[in-house]
Amino acid sequence: MSIDNLLFVIRTLLHHSELPGGVYNLADDDSLSTNEVIKIIAETKGKKPRIWRIPSPVIQWVARLGGKFKLPLDPERLKKLTENYVVDNTKIKRVLNIRSLPVSATEGLRNTLESFSRN
Repeated sequence: MSIDNLLFVIRTLLHHSELPGGVYNLADDDSLSTNEVIKIIAETKGKKPRIWRIPSPVIQWVARLGGKFKLPLDPERLKKLTENYVVDNTKIKRVLNIRSLPVSATEGLRNTLESFSRN
């Protein structure tokens, strides 16, 4: 979640006197794939993204070898790397009575990366 969206949610919550109890997921409205993140990072740095296209069976074979030889990439770690980590923020948006957060995931990531290069 971008810092701009997090601050927006916090400010909006501070103005709500009654908030129903429960668990609220905080996330940007849209999700980015790993390839999209790599492309945004490269574009922000003014470079061409380098994304390798490796067939899934090859990666799975390497992970099985990693499991046998105690290498950093094993089947369990591969599963964690390839799981879906998308979070649904519908509940918090309903409570705040908003349709969408002010900053897109792409814009938030670009803003973060640009702030790193300024500092």
